[in-house]
Amino acid sequence: MTATMRDGARAGARRRFWFDPRFAIGLLLIVASVAGVVGIVGAADSSVLVYAAREPLAPGDRVDADDLVGTSVRLAGAERLYLVPDDLPDDGLVVTKAVAEGELVPASAVGSTEGERQTSIVVGVSGELAESVEAGSIVDVWSARESTGGVFEAPVVIVSGATVVRLVDRQGLVVDNDSRSIEVLVPRTDVARVLEAIANDDAIAVVPASLPGK
Repeated sequence: MTATMRDGARAGARRRFWFDPRFAIGLLLIVASVAGVVGIVGAADSSVLVYAAREPLAPGDRVDADDLVGTSVRLAGAERLYLVPDDLPDDGLVVTKAVAEGELVPASAVGSTEGERQTSIVVGVSGELAESVEAGSIVDVWSARESTGGVFEAPVVIVSGATVVRLVDRQGLVVDNDSRSIEVLVPRTDVARVLEAIANDDAIAVVPASLPGK
């Protein structure tokens, strides 16, 4: 082989392994473009998982995860208006408004199952309240019926372990310092006794069920 042929072969080899920088730049631009599109799509996907009714729901129905279908939807920040998995307790919820089959379940259409067992009642109590009585306190509700001659009978407990919801603010131009109203959460089984005491204008008092912590 002549020297000219050997030189030509080496030149051909160099040409075969030569790398064009423009190819690298083009490749990097393609990768960056794909990554940018993926990032934009990911940022735009603001869908959240909310519950829809598997079948029509009526007020009073108790529902759990088996009665609902998880649906991924885009709500643009309005997910707090609908029932999401984190809002569903282990013992389920009670339906308070009708929900059609397949409809997203509004958060306002369900309530705690505790509402099946308890309800709140506002009662007027005689005298001042103990200083420890406030929202969240556990109290016993006492009632004394008025007999003939304006004499009251011995008081009895009509609700044991009621929870104070709030102290009702005194309003009006004339305020009776000897009485005030209080809202308490009572078992539904005791509602009739409380309403009877209110209807009979009995003297009602609430007493803390336990001493306040030191």
